[in-house]
Amino acid sequence: MDLYNELTQKIKELNISIKKLRETGTEYAEAERDYKITLRQEALKLRNDEKLPVTLINQIIYGIPLVAEKRFQRDVKEAIYKANMEAINSVKLQIRVIENQLQREYTNTQ
Repeated sequence: MDLYNELTQKIKELNISIKKLRETGTEYAEAERDYKITLRQEALKLRNDEKLPVTLINQIIYGIPLVAEKRFQRDVKEAIYKANMEAINSVKLQIRVIENQLQREYTNTQ
C-alpha cells in the first residue's frame, strides 16, 4: 500500500506541475511578445530617427539596453518554462517506475 500512496502523491505533483507550466508558459509568451515589440520599436527609431542603414540595424539593436533587458527577461522565462517541462517529464517517469513496481508486486502475490 505504501507504493500506492507514493503513486497518488506523484500524480498530485504532476497536476501541480502542469498548472505551473500553464503559468510559466503564459509568462514566457508575454516576455516574447514584449521583447519583439521593443525590438521593432527600437529598429524603427534607428531607421527613422537615426537614419541608420537597414544593414547596420541588426548589428546595433541587440546592444541597446532596453532591447537587451527584454531579451534577457525572455530568456529567463524560457529557461523556467523548459525546466518546468523537464520536471513534468521526471514526475511522469517516476510514476511509470512506481506503476511497474506495483505491477510486479501484484503479479508476485498471485
